[in-house]
Amino acid sequence: MAEEKKQEKKIIIDEDWKTKAQKEKEVLKTEGKTGKENKDSEQQQYQLPPGDFGALVSLLATQAMFAMGIITTEKDKEPKKDLRLAKFHIDMLEALEEKTKGNLTEQEQKFLSDTLSQLRMGFVNMAG
Repeated sequence: MAEEKKQEKKIIIDEDWKTKAQKEKEVLKTEGKTGKENKDSEQQQYQLPPGDFGALVSLLATQAMFAMGIITTEKDKEPKKDLRLAKFHIDMLEALEEKTKGNLTEQEQKFLSDTLSQLRMGFVNMAG
């Protein structure tokens, strides 16, 4: 048994590692952040796209595509289809088109009408 104790591996921590870890600890302490707070601030750092008309159209179109099962979040799994929900999102885009008629730039109008056309064709294919 004495030989077993001699053969046990010992963890060797060099002084450089200790020094580096201590410095990191001090930096976090001086910033007043714990590990959880540091992680939260990292999540707040990423940029979101601007909240504009194109983002709104894209959001509704993406929801319609999810509902039709065109796109999915789970690989190798049959997407769940909800054509009623897809129709709801398409109807929302149609209402948006109707209510903004004459108030959009040419580019915004084209984007909306092209998106609606593609979603309608996709809906007909899924429903048929």
